[in-house]
Amino acid sequence: MCAEYLESAVDSIVVLDENKKPIGIVGGYDILDHFRRNPTRDFQYETKIEQIMFKDFPQVQKEKIFKDLIEKWKYTRRAFAVIANVSEGYSPISARKMLEIGKKIKTDISVSSIANKKEIITFQRDDSLGKILNLMYEHNTRKLLLENTNQFISDRIILGEIAKMLRLTANPSESFLDMPATMFKLEYIKVIRDLNLSELCIMMDKMDHPYVSHKDIIVTPWDVCLALMSESLTEDHIGLSTIEHRRICPHCGKEM
Repeated sequence: MCAEYLESAVDSIVVLDENKKPIGIVGGYDILDHFRRNPTRDFQYETKIEQIMFKDFPQVQKEKIFKDLIEKWKYTRRAFAVIANVSEGYSPISARKMLEIGKKIKTDISVSSIANKKEIITFQRDDSLGKILNLMYEHNTRKLLLENTNQFISDRIILGEIAKMLRLTANPSESFLDMPATMFKLEYIKVIRDLNLSELCIMMDKMDHPYVSHKDIIVTPWDVCLALMSESLTEDHIGLSTIEHRRICPHCGKEM
């Protein structure tokens, strides 16, 4: 499951039943919450996906108003939904996917005006994984900055390291929560100038870890979602049909 999640282009993967209908989603939040409660290797091989998946996720129609979806995401704290597509399948909608809308909008809104003035949560290099995860869940954040640096750790970075460890033949009763932060290769937050919304979205859409800073402001795709909720942008009633559902040819890699 770690490998499936790490290879996905969005923040969650969809679980289907035998009729290929969506019945749940699994993201970094769900996997790490499971590890946090059951931190030993042997338990991981006995757990089924249905035991950790999140079932109350939105399944929406393209006519649904963007603002209504964001309100649902605020309630569930999961910025992910699925929408039926023309091939009788399902396409994902996530906070990151909303960058595609932001890239197209012409507005004077800038980074300094869209970002929420939120507390920046930090960790120390000698902290254990258990302490780092507790900080993440206590403050409802997927990323933490290393104290006095521009480096950060995320749920995806943590899962990448755990996925490697699960492939090793080590003590099955060893707790993941005792792992020191020094075992993780951290990423660097990108420092930017005061870009407008479309410039910001174009930049973040190209990043593996869309996480940037401007002065004392931290910006994530979720901040972009909240910016799109502003009166000046939602007065035209942004619909979910605004999002492009692109299909890529598996042979040549071009859009179809």
